[in-house]
Amino acid sequence: MKIQDIQAIKLLLATPKKIAIIPHRGPDGDAMGSTLGLYHFLLKNNHEPIVIAPNEFPDFLAWLPGSETVKIFEKDKENCTKILENSDLIFTLDFNALHRVGNEMEEVLAQQKATFIMIDHHQKPDNYATYTYSDTAFGSTCEMIYNFISFLDQKEDIDKTIGTCIYTGILTDSGSFRFPGTTGDTHRIVAELIDLGVENTKIPSLLFENSSYSRLQLLGRALQNMKVLADHKTTYTTLTQEELNTFEHIKGDTEGIVNYGLTIKGIVFTAIFIENKEEKIIKISFRSQGDFDVNQFARDHFNGGGHQNAAGGKSEVSMEETIAKFEDLVTKLTI
Repeated sequence: MKIQDIQAIKLLLATPKKIAIIPHRGPDGDAMGSTLGLYHFLLKNNHEPIVIAPNEFPDFLAWLPGSETVKIFEKDKENCTKILENSDLIFTLDFNALHRVGNEMEEVLAQQKATFIMIDHHQKPDNYATYTYSDTAFGSTCEMIYNFISFLDQKEDIDKTIGTCIYTGILTDSGSFRFPGTTGDTHRIVAELIDLGVENTKIPSLLFENSSYSRLQLLGRALQNMKVLADHKTTYTTLTQEELNTFEHIKGDTEGIVNYGLTIKGIVFTAIFIENKEEKIIKISFRSQGDFDVNQFARDHFNGGGHQNAAGGKSEVSMEETIAKFEDLVTKLTI
């Protein structure tokens, strides 16, 4: 981050401010960990922070400290809009384009006169923010939040509560420290957080061993639906709206299912296609190993993007047409 930007932000935070903190729509562990980590830091420094999530976050993240204070824009648009209008600063975390919050909230954010600060690790950031800390080398926004607090010369403010939020985002977005963005610095930060009392043996259980029986049944159906395109080192699976309803799907139940496609020997590229009849789209997650760039694939073909080895997209045609398009594209790839 530029030194002059750090100095400017220090000056902004030198006096109490009303601050809104925004994660992306469909917030995951890194989005919620980074926003709540920053929330507790700002609260500790006499500001008035409020986290406003575009929509509901998964139940398996509801134990995060401060999660009960999060406002949901989709459920309380009028009040959330007033909060944004009265904010002196607006932090946008773990996304870099306003459309990632959904159309209605995007329109509201675009009208605000507050100073915007972006902290994010995805490619090709938009230029809506006055101050931008953007770096694709990081495996998580939470690791960047740790650095951001350090840049402000306030690392001593990071306590167990803030550390718990930061650890959660690092753990989830690094694939439990397996993904390429995991560095020696990542582990050194985690070691410091553990020394602060962050419960590194308890948090993975809260995140990954907290399933309902219906979620396991949904996972079973997704695995049954998996197709292997061995000649192209690719797998994919599907979940229809009917299947989601049958297994009493709630937000977060499909989290991580896409990764199972890469556990098959020799597979480099995998995807999951999830039907959402309410939004009239097929939501897509892509994962890869090695040099195959799913970010570019998602941008080129499915109105999406993300990271080299993890990206998302969407399709506005039927599941059958979407799969036909995907299979045709895969046959033309060099993997």
